[in-house]
Amino acid sequence: MALTGADRAVPTRGELYRSAARVLELASRRGVTVGTAESCTGGLIAGELTEVPGSSAVVRGGVVSYAIPVKHEVLGVSQDVLDAPGIGAVSPECAEQMARGARRVLGCDLAVSVTGIAGPGGEEPGKPVGTVWFGRSSDNGTESELHTFTGTRAEVRSKAVATALDLLAEAIQG
Repeated sequence: MALTGADRAVPTRGELYRSAARVLELASRRGVTVGTAESCTGGLIAGELTEVPGSSAVVRGGVVSYAIPVKHEVLGVSQDVLDAPGIGAVSPECAEQMARGARRVLGCDLAVSVTGIAGPGGEEPGKPVGTVWFGRSSDNGTESELHTFTGTRAEVRSKAVATALDLLAEAIQG
């Protein structure tokens, strides 16, 4: 589990497209398939990836697990994690289990997951608006990373998409 402290600039549409194209190029060169498990981004990561022509050679799919039952029933997130006070859906445990579940459900080599609070409401004690946990799972293991973003709902979601694409690229290269 890694914690990050720096917020990032709101990415432009062009920057998101270039990041997605980079992920696809790297994955294609390495023969790696990718998938997503998304909550607060609602499918935006998969949308950016599939915006790029030829993405079907690399992208296996995505699961939008916005509702708690979908996290549990489709992705296999433990009910113990989801119900635990102080843990719940916005946690490293949930992000990691979502990423592992996406790999299982989608049959991909590498999956990224996103679960967080995009706002404007929904904050919890210790989890302000902008709290986003990312999970990443591959044959090399599963890890999570916390980012705290500022801005509007749209800005938080856009920053989360950019971060998820960066995490995919890093995992493919590493």
